[in-house]
Amino acid sequence: MEQVKSFYETPSPAGLTGIKAWLLTHDHKRLALMYLWAVFFWLVLAVFLGMALRLELMFIGETIMPPEIYNAFFTLHGVIMIFLFVIPAIPAIFGNFFLPIQIGADDVFFPRLNLFSWYLYMFGGLLAVISLFTGDGFADTGWTFYVPFSVTTETNVSLTVTAAFILGMSSMLTGLNFVTTVHRMRVKGMGWLQIPLFTWSIYATAWVQILATPVVSITLVLVVLERFLNIGLFDPAKGGDPLLYQHLFWMYSHPAVYIMILPGMGIISEIIPVFSRKAIFGYKGIVISSMAIAVAGSLVWAHHMYTSGMSDVSVFVFSLLTYLVAIPTAVKVFSWVSTMYKGSILMTPPLFMALIFIYLFTVGGLTGLVLGAAGTDIHVHDTTFVVAHFHFTMFGGTGFAFFAGLHYWWPKMFGIMYDFKKAYIGSVLVTAGFIFHYIPMFILGMQGMPRRYYDYLPHFETGNFLAGFGGILMVIGIMLMFINLWASFRVREPASADPWGGTTLEWSVPSPPPLHNFVEEPKILEYPYDFSGVLARAAKNKG
Repeated sequence: MEQVKSFYETPSPAGLTGIKAWLLTHDHKRLALMYLWAVFFWLVLAVFLGMALRLELMFIGETIMPPEIYNAFFTLHGVIMIFLFVIPAIPAIFGNFFLPIQIGADDVFFPRLNLFSWYLYMFGGLLAVISLFTGDGFADTGWTFYVPFSVTTETNVSLTVTAAFILGMSSMLTGLNFVTTVHRMRVKGMGWLQIPLFTWSIYATAWVQILATPVVSITLVLVVLERFLNIGLFDPAKGGDPLLYQHLFWMYSHPAVYIMILPGMGIISEIIPVFSRKAIFGYKGIVISSMAIAVAGSLVWAHHMYTSGMSDVSVFVFSLLTYLVAIPTAVKVFSWVSTMYKGSILMTPPLFMALIFIYLFTVGGLTGLVLGAAGTDIHVHDTTFVVAHFHFTMFGGTGFAFFAGLHYWWPKMFGIMYDFKKAYIGSVLVTAGFIFHYIPMFILGMQGMPRRYYDYLPHFETGNFLAGFGGILMVIGIMLMFINLWASFRVREPASADPWGGTTLEWSVPSPPPLHNFVEEPKILEYPYDFSGVLARAAKNKG
């Protein structure tokens, strides 16, 4: 067969070349890579900001920065990690690149809207950076922008909130694009139960993006209006209600947790069967659990507000709903483990990172049940226990799923392989550093250390020192992981179309894919994870 040109080598349909071919592209794959490089930049910046915070907290008193800088760095770290990395990374990069290919489409349904979403993402990030150097400095409110402080502080909250609003618009438009693409562009013959699980996870996430994001967008607009017009919506000094802000904020921000984690679960659902050489256990159960998490996760927002004061009935309802969300999550974990049972396990860096994800996310989920029960939540609320839980679910979960997906699809995206040994070493260092970093925070939280504090009492110093040491180890591992991937461009060891033996449609096209994704009409499997052909080829080659 004639050598197929990849989308890198093919001129854009408009005849554009060079940087214009990228900045004005409608190709979902090029946009995914533009998101990838932007996300890399923001992640590295956020990691170093977080490391600066941990260095400051390693010792009592001022270590490397004054309190004002600490508060600004704390807010910027949160804004970048939440709005510029954790929420958009997996949908914008892997969703954009692979969702159309997995359903047999040439592109997303709204390619121009896709490009506009990327520009909104970049503009929102730029505004966040500009707010660092304008007005009275970056917001010092934390990434939650809690009132009444966020409407009374003299720092540049308005511009920071506007940046978050624009990033929310980008997220919402991306979700709208994905939902429409799945409904309207599936290749002929692909039914709903033939859609790969990663696409299902992006589809469920997209609905949450569409339905929940407008709530926080309106809330952020109201904060800006209150700062400029003094209309008294949230400020109690003007007759406002700060609890109204908390309700509006968490009505989005708890569903946002599932915007963060559902795509990561989709990646794990792709990796586990491929490297177990076995059909996924409970395909329908995982599909239903994805939609159930999206629905139930949107109804539990007030478990963040037990200490704000609410009726016993409300406490019971929100605590019960929080525990119910654990059921579809557990369905996924048991399905992954059951898939590996008696499978022909092929250990690779993607599978290794997926296993780390399962462990860390399970710890995060179990500690979440401590916070879901009002009795225990009241004791550890607003302590470092919450910080540790949040990072076990979000970075131990979404972060490691992102790393696993990056190493899984890297050969497909760029047509090259990376060094397995360095990938293993990097992931071990990140995991060891992560555990050393956050386990002490669980203990400190149970001992009563508040979160977000610049300084602390002497008996908390040992735990904070150990956490800082773990943070250093984690950063070294992340840098090694990224350097290893970057070095693959220099070594350029070619990857085949299907280096892992996958069965979903992205592995049926060349690496990297051609401009219009498919050289010929894609063949739809009756079941998207049927490894009988892969095992037969392996047996034949072995014989």
